[in-house]
Amino acid sequence: MAYKKPEITNKIVQHVGEISTTNSGYKKELNLVSWNEGEAKYDIRDWSEDHLRSSKGITLSLEELKQLKVLIDKELVRIK
Repeated sequence: MAYKKPEITNKIVQHVGEISTTNSGYKKELNLVSWNEGEAKYDIRDWSEDHLRSSKGITLSLEELKQLKVLIDKELVRIK
């Protein structure tokens, strides 16, 4: 019997902002996303314009997002 890959669902609860656009037109975005009807988490990944397709990305809890901000702020001070 063939293995059937489970369907992955997502719902963008809140669009936070666009980070950049790729040459293929995908947009790297920060969003609050619920995956498989779970608790919404912050998510960074490339999305097609219609949000039907996306690349692999990273999901972050609120605490992880706060820690990432601390690290980014430190790095921006260091490279100034």
